[in-house]
Amino acid sequence: MAGALRRDRAGVTVAAMKSRAALLASMLLLIVSGGAMAQTYEGRTLVEPRLIADTTAIVPGQPFRVGLVLKMAPKWHTYWEYAGDAGIPTQIKWQLPPGFAVGPIEWPLPEAILEPGDIQVYAYGGEVMLVQTIRPPASLAVGESVELKADASWLVCAELCIPGKAALSLSLPVASSAEPANADAFARTVRSVPSMDAPPFAISWKRAGDTLTGSFPAPEGTTAVDFFPLPAQDQEVGHPKIQKADGGYLIRISAKGDLRGVLAIRDAAGERGWYVVAAPSSAGAMPASTGLPTLWAALLSGLLGGLILNLMPCVLPVISLKIFGFVRQAGQSRRSIALHGLAFAAGIFAWFLGLGVVIVAIKASGAQATWAFQFQNPWFNLAIATLVFVFALNLFGVFELTLPGRATTALSEAGGREGYGGSFFQGVFATLLATPCTGPFLGSSLGFAFSQPAPVTLLLFGSIATGMALPYLALSAQPGWVRFLPKPGAWMERLKQFMGFPLLAALLWLLYIIGAQRGPRAIIWAAAFLLTLGVALWLYGLVAAPHVKMRSRLAGIVIALALALGGGWLFLGQLFAQERIALPTATSGDAADGIPWQPFSKAAVDKLLAEGKPVFIDFTADWCLTCKFNERTSINVPAVRKKMAELGIVPVRADWTNANPEITAALQRFDRVGVPFYVLYPAGKPDAPIPLPELLTESLVLETLSKAR
Repeated sequence: MAGALRRDRAGVTVAAMKSRAALLASMLLLIVSGGAMAQTYEGRTLVEPRLIADTTAIVPGQPFRVGLVLKMAPKWHTYWEYAGDAGIPTQIKWQLPPGFAVGPIEWPLPEAILEPGDIQVYAYGGEVMLVQTIRPPASLAVGESVELKADASWLVCAELCIPGKAALSLSLPVASSAEPANADAFARTVRSVPSMDAPPFAISWKRAGDTLTGSFPAPEGTTAVDFFPLPAQDQEVGHPKIQKADGGYLIRISAKGDLRGVLAIRDAAGERGWYVVAAPSSAGAMPASTGLPTLWAALLSGLLGGLILNLMPCVLPVISLKIFGFVRQAGQSRRSIALHGLAFAAGIFAWFLGLGVVIVAIKASGAQATWAFQFQNPWFNLAIATLVFVFALNLFGVFELTLPGRATTALSEAGGREGYGGSFFQGVFATLLATPCTGPFLGSSLGFAFSQPAPVTLLLFGSIATGMALPYLALSAQPGWVRFLPKPGAWMERLKQFMGFPLLAALLWLLYIIGAQRGPRAIIWAAAFLLTLGVALWLYGLVAAPHVKMRSRLAGIVIALALALGGGWLFLGQLFAQERIALPTATSGDAADGIPWQPFSKAAVDKLLAEGKPVFIDFTADWCLTCKFNERTSINVPAVRKKMAELGIVPVRADWTNANPEITAALQRFDRVGVPFYVLYPAGKPDAPIPLPELLTESLVLETLSKAR
């Protein structure tokens, strides 16, 4: 391959040998540069290092960022995390106080420099800041001062390479609150750090021998493209070659096996980058995007995605109950609060890991495994709706579950007022409702998880559970924070009743899903069953009061049970079960002036693409709240409808509300296992689809649609 590295018989790059010789010749300069704050050579300052923070003070338990700033003399440079044919990346070794933790270096996009002798390096000139996130312990005492120490070492090169190092420190006070600091510097650096998400355009990779070739459509306004390889240890790579082709770009690089790297584009807004994996994509009319993260990136995405799940509207009703539980526990012991939090977190882990085991079993059987598959079953949704309804009635005080006196006393002493079993069930329930909410970061992480062996799949599900459980584990680890919540009192009974209304809102959402799956009459039969169940529970609440005699209590319980079972037999077994599954229509869910959606089928899409028409596909489901939010705010809006009509874009809706193997297969071609997912096929380019992220904005959709022709 042109540009491949020249090697001697020992397999060492000739250029690298010359560079190492120059490096060894300059090692004595370390004695001179030693621990000096600025690196000097022959009276000239080559590198000025310093530490800065993005905060004026350290808040206990609250992460903050620290940056190592290296200011180089003109024409001198230091190196990126992969230096290239020669060079050494900058290293930072921290000496932090006990309890502090530091994250990895966030490397900004480098510059590709081709030096004499065909030596390709990836470096920084001028000034660069390497950012790391530091997490302080929550036990820090406000008022003290903390000194952060770091030993930084680097190699700075021009015609000569000179190693340098510095012992740096940064002192910050500990306070209960802090103001941002150095905001502009950190914002510039963070914008230049490559994203872990997939690029907003599809990349198609092919292999011929040891050469990988990637092609992708050029985003509008692109002025330059770079590819920075990140080879594995002992993996040999050549020099990337980039050229324009057919309105897009081609990347060619020599590498054995799949290759990680960073794809960067430059336009009027600056330079942006994404971590990608160069690997051949699957064949077919809808090739897969290759923006799969590595394992560590997938774990981080899963962690962040799980954390964001706590903010999803389908989870908020149960989360509000947990917050209410922390309020009720404010007067209890630290041990009781901690155990309740751990029980809640255990429920989260139990559901996610249990779901992971089910998915592994489904994959082992040869069937298709997807995310939130259980919500495609109307009977499952009906069961969850029943649980939500019963939970709401309990909060309203319609009935209370009571046990005989001795059992109640024993359970109270063993598990606190609410019982650890109740906290565990709340964790399971919250996670169950979170399943259809595929928010930011989860799409690529889940796509990676479903394609991996069983241990990796379970590990990734564990990372999602960890992210969702983090807030409750933090509050459990620091139960002293509960003292900032209002003290328990009579007002709590009213608050408890109010908490039932968010659950009723969740019930309406579940009934809407059932109607989309079984038709509008199915909602009537489900609601009729819930009505009879509500009456039965109200009757149970009446007869379960302590003053009611045992004979009357037993009679009331029998009548309540008969009413519930009779309602279930009539409204569910006879009427609900006979409703036929509702099929999506071309304009499903839209008003008369909405988008004229065509129902999805692979044959129909292939036909449209063969005719050279631009196609926009919306993979959605009625149980996906993120999908509905995107549709209402970013897709079915006047500007987008106008743009689609102007460009002749054919809108196709892949409705995944009910199980559909064809839609599942189409999602899997893009390494997706759930919705929402959106993709645009430009006119005449069936092999160059442009995927969109999970969360949309109107401007992003319009920008993507503008590439249709």
